[in-house]
Amino acid sequence: MSAPPLPGPLADLAPLLEHYGYWAVGAVVLVEDFGVPAPGETMLLAAGVYAGAGRLNVVAVAVIAFAAALVGDNIGYLIGRVGGRAFVHRWGKYVFLTPERFAAAEEFFARHGGKIVTVARFIEGLRQANGIIAGTTGMPWPRFLAFNALGAALWVGLWTTLAYLAGSHITAIYAEVNRYLLYVVIAAAIVLAALVVRHVVRRRRARAA
Repeated sequence: MSAPPLPGPLADLAPLLEHYGYWAVGAVVLVEDFGVPAPGETMLLAAGVYAGAGRLNVVAVAVIAFAAALVGDNIGYLIGRVGGRAFVHRWGKYVFLTPERFAAAEEFFARHGGKIVTVARFIEGLRQANGIIAGTTGMPWPRFLAFNALGAALWVGLWTTLAYLAGSHITAIYAEVNRYLLYVVIAAAIVLAALVVRHVVRRRRARAA
């Protein structure tokens, strides 16, 4: 069966999928997830379209992408856990991240980190830094692993299934889903900001008392 024409920006990934197949899917998703600027989500969509055309096995694409996402984020977590804290304490003051503010962030992440880790998978920028942030703030690894696995499963499941079913219409559907997803992210950011403000206010009141 001939390769399906990939729509829009997905077309740039066709040579990688043609030559390396599943290896391309795993490698690109893996490196994106510990901070390297790579088109992991775009690769996942392109692989889903190929699977829908019978060029790849959709189950294999999903399993490989899930494993790569999990490993990549855990590499990021290790980077943050080993070197992140020292970096913050040495250079954080230059970006107004004092040790006191970092301690408050650690406490907040300990209470709400699971939700952040799960949702971050769908947010560009946070997806790449998710593991590093969790490691730097000292989130317990078993807790990070569980919520990261949940986020990865939802992320891979959503985009692989949509691309597999949508075929050449995936770019239009992707844009539409992301449009509504943006509203969800904004609402979540507002709630998160409110929680941070409440946490800071309570902390200051406790100190004053």
